[in-house]
Amino acid sequence: MLLDHYYEGKVEAGCDEAGRGCLAGSVYAAAVILPVGYQNELLNDSKQLTEKRRYELREIIQRDAVAWAVGIVTPEEIDKINILNASILAMHRALDQLQVRPEAVIVDGNRFKKYKDLPHTTIVKGDGKYLSIAAASILAKTYRDDYMNQLAEEYPQYDWRSNKGYPTKKHREAIRQYGTTPYHRMSYNLLGDGQLSLDFKD
Repeated sequence: MLLDHYYEGKVEAGCDEAGRGCLAGSVYAAAVILPVGYQNELLNDSKQLTEKRRYELREIIQRDAVAWAVGIVTPEEIDKINILNASILAMHRALDQLQVRPEAVIVDGNRFKKYKDLPHTTIVKGDGKYLSIAAASILAKTYRDDYMNQLAEEYPQYDWRSNKGYPTKKHREAIRQYGTTPYHRMSYNLLGDGQLSLDFKD
């Protein structure tokens, strides 16, 4: 069972993102505030769950959460500010949209920039340790998957329905054959001719 809070006696928002290591598409982040003492034995890091279970849990999270929101940063913005800053900006945008103001923030990973005047803590593999971060990982992942599935209808040759924009062999071969789309991150090494340079990866 994951932990229900990090900060004692504070309204706490958990944050996580999806799509950092992708060659195409926006990066998505979610912020979730769960009720005090909340329990759900099914919640876990979204990468540990089946697609079906993630979507089932999305409905439960949205029903049970005190507040939740999703923030988005576009490929154009990623190219301007880099993926690390874009991931943090997406989390800030999600926090901005919460209908309940948090008093503290816990974040999956090891990098974050202060949000307003709130205390925050970064937690490596936090999506497998804290319920609110796990919930945020599920929302970010499923809403981004929905977005990539929509883009896949417009650009089926890149196999985005399957790879969700990640650098699979089929995706890179499609870039070689068809070129790039408006949704590709042009600051990335799209053809994989060298090491893909990221501040961090999923």
